[in-house]
Amino acid sequence: MFCEHRWDRSLAFGETVFPCPRPGPAPMLLWLLLILAPGRQPAGALPKALLLLKPPWSTAFEGETVTLFCKDHHSLAWEYVSWYHNETPLRKQSGRLQISKSGHYRCKTQRSSLSDPVHVQFLPDWLVLQASHPAFERDKVVLRCRGKEEEDIMERTYYKNEEKIGSSYNSNITVYPAFNDDSTYRCTASGMYILGMSWTETSRPLKIQVQELFPSPVLTASPSWPIEGSPVTLTCETWLPPLTSRTRLQFCFFKEHRALGAGWSNSPELQIPTMWSEGTASYWCQARTVIPRILKTSPRSQIRVHRVPVSDVNLETQPPVGQLIEGEDLVLICSVAAGTGTVTFSWHREGSERSLGRKTQNALSAELRIASVREQDAGRYYCAADNLDGPVLSKRIRITPRVPVSRPVLTIRGPRSQAVEGDVVELRCEAQRGSPPILYRFYHEDVPLGSSSAPSGGEASLNLSLTAEHSGNYSCEANNSLRVQRSKMVSLSITGAIPRNIGSVPGPDPPAQALHSPPSLSRPALMELQPLYSNVSPGDDDLVYSQIWIRQHREGSPAHSPRTHQKGEVFHQEPAIVYSEVKRADPYDPARQDREEAAEGYENVPCTSLALDH
Repeated sequence: MFCEHRWDRSLAFGETVFPCPRPGPAPMLLWLLLILAPGRQPAGALPKALLLLKPPWSTAFEGETVTLFCKDHHSLAWEYVSWYHNETPLRKQSGRLQISKSGHYRCKTQRSSLSDPVHVQFLPDWLVLQASHPAFERDKVVLRCRGKEEEDIMERTYYKNEEKIGSSYNSNITVYPAFNDDSTYRCTASGMYILGMSWTETSRPLKIQVQELFPSPVLTASPSWPIEGSPVTLTCETWLPPLTSRTRLQFCFFKEHRALGAGWSNSPELQIPTMWSEGTASYWCQARTVIPRILKTSPRSQIRVHRVPVSDVNLETQPPVGQLIEGEDLVLICSVAAGTGTVTFSWHREGSERSLGRKTQNALSAELRIASVREQDAGRYYCAADNLDGPVLSKRIRITPRVPVSRPVLTIRGPRSQAVEGDVVELRCEAQRGSPPILYRFYHEDVPLGSSSAPSGGEASLNLSLTAEHSGNYSCEANNSLRVQRSKMVSLSITGAIPRNIGSVPGPDPPAQALHSPPSLSRPALMELQPLYSNVSPGDDDLVYSQIWIRQHREGSPAHSPRTHQKGEVFHQEPAIVYSEVKRADPYDPARQDREEAAEGYENVPCTSLALDH
């Protein structure tokens, strides 16, 4: 007689179509929950503990016992273990727990979080299908068809989704269920009665839910809200169960669709040196095993970046203020003390509507080079910085290029077209361009005559009373510490002195005009010829007339003094009259007394007047 058990799918995946000599319990679905689908752990949580069985089968016959062990990532825990049965805490605190009652069991150690539940069943059936525990995705699972009286079993047959997958007498078979596999497994055992009749026993159906080798990773950032421009560490967080610690994982990080760093790496961390705020860019990571090839992807996430507004904008120059020379390049350096992200720098000159230049970059400073600065580029300059919170201006600084002195021009001015001995001439030196102060030096045949300073720029002059030795070449030199320039040579020819009037008594020569430097750049007065005067006695031609010298004074002249105008300048004359003794040709002349008395009637008359009279 042949007997076969079939289970009604509407009730328990089968139905009994022929009564069997060894009826089992009421039909029901046997779930083998090796490890329930692991839940996602929050970032930074302790790894889950792993619950182990001994013997390593989650189904057993009634009356048998199974010992539970709790393992974390370090080792088996022998104390301080928390046990749970159907979510109810047990008082047992040691590292092992012996059970004989069906239900869901979990454990937890001080170094781990709560394990996934394991469903252990103790069945009153004659035939049970057992699966090895634990089982991970892409890992092998051993199926064992076990009867209460093993010696009566002649053949075992295994089915997956009602399809025969193998048979043997006393051997187990190996299957490789996929993660979240919904397949149903069962087995049958057959034998012979003593009278030669055959029998067949069928196990309850079994679903194997396989544990993930590692959960899908979660991408985290440290710090979680970074400041723009600062470094950020990305971590691809996942974990391996303790029994698979020898499995090696590789990681890869992505920004949008672009891989970051060097691609796949053994490190679950990636350092980003500087983090910028870039709108809605998303980041994610992947984790994989090489053998077997399992690849899992994290959810996409956005990293919020904190932007710091720009502050303390400052403008500097290179070379420093006051050291720029015309023709050199000027570098304007705009910097901010604080500010993150993309900063737009701009440079401006006061009075100009257009900016001198603009740069946008991820930096706290920027430079603008102005080539070959000219004198007309002088002015007040400033810069502005903006990182989308509005421009912030720097203080204004005045930039004045220093101009090297140009080649000066020497001019010589005197009272007449042909210089004569005794004339006073003016040596004037002028440089058309050059930053003050300017020091002028005057030379006669390369022999220094003197110097004069022009603190505000412009010209300088030197007065010279000529002698016969002053004939020759003259030049001047301009020096403003940036450049020294020598003028062209100017020649000066001096003739003899002006002859004295006939019949005049030789008087003492006037003192020589001393060479001096004017205290300022004012134009010196034009020196006039010194007029000669004579003592005149009417009707007496025997007398020798003395010469009277009149010298001009520029300062201290009385208001009623006569004035001489020369090119818009006013000079005062204050004559000083000197009378010499009137002598006869013969000191023993008897008419001497008469003449001395007559001397009281003399008057001072200019020589030119005498000439006109004569």
